Amino acid sequence: MIFLFTDFGAAGIYVGQVKAVLQSYAPKEPAIDLLHDAPAFNVKAGAHLLAALAARLPRDSVTVAVVDPGVGGPRAPAAVLADGRWLVGPDNGLISVAAARARKSEAYSIGWRPKELSASFHGRDLFAPVAAMLARGDRKRAALKKAALAVNFGPDDLAEIVYVDHYGNAVTGLRASGLPRTARLAVRGRRIVRARAFSDVPAGAAFWYENSVGLAEVAANSDSAAARLGLRIGDAVGIASGS
Repeated sequence: MIFLFTDFGAAGIYVGQVKAVLQSYAPKEPAIDLLHDAPAFNVKAGAHLLAALAARLPRDSVTVAVVDPGVGGPRAPAAVLADGRWLVGPDNGLISVAAARARKSEAYSIGWRPKELSASFHGRDLFAPVAAMLARGDRKRAALKKAALAVNFGPDDLAEIVYVDHYGNAVTGLRASGLPRTARLAVRGRRIVRARAFSDVPAGAAFWYENSVGLAEVAANSDSAAARLGLRIGDAVGIASGS
């Protein structure tokens, strides 16, 4: 199956065009929306979100990953096989965190090019066809060649807010497993205590917890933590000892 991770926005004209290409190249492979509101132009935030999500995808899946503000420029296309899962996208760091955290990963340059390649839509014209080829098991046609990624953010966490969801919960780039249970997260001048779940704190109270993909997330019970605390993507997140 093929997953889509982009900053295109689900309501625009772009996702449907990518899915049409996938249907053309791999009609038997389902195309599943993973995320289409990744922070626009924010490659590093996207890389950490993608790494958390990709770790829970089925083996032998293929993900088209596109947060690509440098599209049409010198950055190259790349593919990574990370713990049996393919990631296809720009070599701008987006797929590098997932690769760096994998127990086993191989990076490749992509030699295949379409007859027509839009300068502004490689997600449709290049990444989607290659992803479809890999989903079909046709690695040869994709013309992959082993090569190190040109941009590699490495495996380390990102101490920033990387995503704000529909509810106003603020996802950080910190893996909760690496934080002491007594730690407080410091953001926007507030020190926020940990709770196990929303129901463990009073209505409206802010807290942080380990979300469903293993990241530390700042939330508020039945309220928007982003609105209540003035949180934005890119805000720095500190770690303070609890008492």
